[in-house]
Amino acid sequence: MEFKTATMADFDVAFDYIEKLWTYNTYDKEVIRKVYADVLADENSFAFFLMDGDTYHGFCHGAYFNTFWLSGMTCYVSSIITNEDERGKGCGVKLMDHAKELAKARGCKALVLDSGMPRTQAHRFYEIYGFEKSCYGFDYYLEP
Repeated sequence: MEFKTATMADFDVAFDYIEKLWTYNTYDKEVIRKVYADVLADENSFAFFLMDGDTYHGFCHGAYFNTFWLSGMTCYVSSIITNEDERGKGCGVKLMDHAKELAKARGCKALVLDSGMPRTQAHRFYEIYGFEKSCYGFDYYLEP
């Protein structure tokens, strides 16, 4: 298996993963297309796929940022998802390992992520991988 940097040509595949990751949300495909293009153009973001030939096995997206909390660069993994029928076969580990390599190359001190409350299977994966529960996540939505 290999890693493929995401491109606009992969948008439909990425969108499919995004919809499956947060099934309790709804998405406007054209709005997500613009966000995806912005992510690809941002030097502080990354997005890649795990592939075997022409077969997609997973998707990962994140961003690098400075934080006072960790006194330096941090890598936020905002999306990581594998094909449902392949879970438990090492694809998630490969995605996370690659994100970790990218973070180290950028001088990051940590990988951080948050995960929706309903995603208990993902929570088990994160803990087995070595992540520690460190906080509660809160959202405050701004009106347009």
